[in-house]
Amino acid sequence: MYISAIMKKFLLILFFIFIGTISSFADILKKIEIIGNDRVSKKTIINFSELKIGDDINSQILNKSLKNLYETSFFEDVNFDFKNNLLSIKIKEYPIIQEIVIEGIKKKETIGELKESISLKEKSPFNKLIINDDVNIILNLFKQSGYYFAKVEANVKKLDETTVNLIYIIDRGERATISEIEFIGDKIFKNRKLHSVIVSEEDKPWKFISNKKYLNIQRINLDRRLLQNFYRNKGYYNVVINDAYSKLLDDTNFLLTFNINAGEKYNFGKMSINLPNDYDKDKFKKLINIFDKLEDNLFNYAEIEDILEEIEQIALIENYEFIDIDVQEKIASNNKINFEFKVKETENLYVNKINIFGNNITSEAFIRSNLIVDEGDPLNNILKNKSINNLKAKGIFKSVKYEIKDTDDDLKRNIDIYIEEKPTGEISAGAGYGTDGSSFFVGIEENNFNGKGINLASNLELSENSVRGAIFYTNPNFAYSDRALTTSIQSSVTDSLTDSGYKTTLNQVSLGTQYEQFDNLFFSPSIYIADESLKTTATASDAYKKQAGSYFDTIFEYGLSYDKRNFRFQPTEGFISNWRQELPLFSNNSFVSNTYAITGYNELVDNMVVSSGIYLKSIHSLDDKKDVRVSKRLYAPSKRLRGFESGKIGPKDGKDHVGGNYVFTFNTSSTVPFVLETMENIDLKVFLDVGNVWGVDYDSSLNDSNKLRSSSGVALEILSPIGPVSFSYAEAITKAATDKTESFRFQLGTTF
Repeated sequence: MYISAIMKKFLLILFFIFIGTISSFADILKKIEIIGNDRVSKKTIINFSELKIGDDINSQILNKSLKNLYETSFFEDVNFDFKNNLLSIKIKEYPIIQEIVIEGIKKKETIGELKESISLKEKSPFNKLIINDDVNIILNLFKQSGYYFAKVEANVKKLDETTVNLIYIIDRGERATISEIEFIGDKIFKNRKLHSVIVSEEDKPWKFISNKKYLNIQRINLDRRLLQNFYRNKGYYNVVINDAYSKLLDDTNFLLTFNINAGEKYNFGKMSINLPNDYDKDKFKKLINIFDKLEDNLFNYAEIEDILEEIEQIALIENYEFIDIDVQEKIASNNKINFEFKVKETENLYVNKINIFGNNITSEAFIRSNLIVDEGDPLNNILKNKSINNLKAKGIFKSVKYEIKDTDDDLKRNIDIYIEEKPTGEISAGAGYGTDGSSFFVGIEENNFNGKGINLASNLELSENSVRGAIFYTNPNFAYSDRALTTSIQSSVTDSLTDSGYKTTLNQVSLGTQYEQFDNLFFSPSIYIADESLKTTATASDAYKKQAGSYFDTIFEYGLSYDKRNFRFQPTEGFISNWRQELPLFSNNSFVSNTYAITGYNELVDNMVVSSGIYLKSIHSLDDKKDVRVSKRLYAPSKRLRGFESGKIGPKDGKDHVGGNYVFTFNTSSTVPFVLETMENIDLKVFLDVGNVWGVDYDSSLNDSNKLRSSSGVALEILSPIGPVSFSYAEAITKAATDKTESFRFQLGTTF
């Protein structure tokens, strides 16, 4: 009993202590006073604090309110004093940044980009704790452009008690250049091949125009993606680019290293598609045929993209609007990868509005014309992603990102697209020297002319006996028709007065279009108008003298191209077939020409690509009384018939090889993978060339040398310190008595 009474008293005391504590820390807020505010109103400060008259106040609530005020970034110091139901909030406001001055940079666009990127802004509160972060942002921006040695100093100039100027003094220093690029690890392929995959270049004395020689973080990241895609398309499914790092060699030069682990090769295993129960499986039968053909073939990531494209097409045709595709991969035994494509239905949502931000140069109309999904359409994840990828593929944006945002309507969403633009102009120059003589070219190109994705390019090419200049204009989506509009102006002068006694001058304008008629089948009709003059001297042949004068042509030409190569650049599988015909609409020397070429590729083992091709061309005059003009007569392309001097086979009139009415060549070549393996920058090829030039329409008595020529040889392709060099040695197997042979040929070419 006694113990029980004591316990009751003890619990009663604890209860009164608890009640007293609660009353001391949970008083009612009856009044708020603000001390020290100047620009920020009392009402705004109270709103920021989230306190209201009549609230129960304790230490946790006050701490949260204090945190709210600091997070506004308006106040340098905040103090609370809560007594007798009165809360006094004493604040010290940050000064306002009147102006941000960038010294050391003259370009207005760069200054604007810097001000946009940093956190502190003009007419906003100045928080000195953020300065170091902004300095690092500026340094990183310059590093992305290759200025790794930039220095930034931030100074604050006090104007009065409430305003300051913020001054950034910038010394960009010299741009960091890539002195050497190396590839290490289990890389399988030679350095020469990998150099051709990446974008970055080594700095050379003549690379005074190229900006790819500068160390650029974004370009290096692009190089890593390009290398990964290259290996995965070669069957190396688990390739890892372990690292891409740079090492400072001296004051401005870096060694750029890519550490590659190619891993093992994989083949396609079992492939299947998983459809919702209410889908018609017969509509997807084409995919089953594709799966059967791919099974046991070498893994190629491009094939997966083609399958996804096929599923998208079927879904669009069959009006399966609300779908997404989940690709599940599983490594099986014997280095095979099984794939399951899960087609799943998504929530029935629609696009309310598409907002585009950041396109200061590129027109909104151009961006929207490349979107497959539109306002009011079902929010289809496939089409949404394809729209974003379309924009990325244009190559004129630094980045393209998007966000899906809710609206007041539960069934509608907004798509916000954020564009970051980049410079789209390019200048290039190059030179070459070989057994065919020396050459030089310079070109200027803009890939987003007038902000409409239009390509505008011009170039000038000089060789020992010719000058050629041209301007090209290509609108890839003329009048939103999904068809390209191309036009060009070209002019050339070929001076062969010394060798053959004639000189031709050609001026030409053209207008055409190109579009994909069916999958991988492109149709390209065009019309060109040309004015040509032919001048001769006493040393010219009678045939050339006979054709001296001026010519005016209006020609319609069209082409069909069927492209099944796995890559446009350095293909290893597939083929490309081209047909082209020229027909006269008006000409005082009418002719019709036909050209067909096909080249196939097959990689038998790593680094052994066999290519074979056929080239056929013919030209005929449509007037029995006139001959094919000398400038239109046909010669075997020198790269298709090695072992013979360029233009020195076929019909001969006196001392001149005058070309023919027909050309045929067959070529096959192969890289040799197991020779010179330790020489990273050298590739060896063997080749066999066969060809003929025949037919003389203006004089049947001439020896047209209608004989099949052939040659075989080896070629070395070298990535040298002075640029790419190619050497070939060929021996003629069969030839005509009038032919001029050439066993050795080399070509040196580089870009600036």
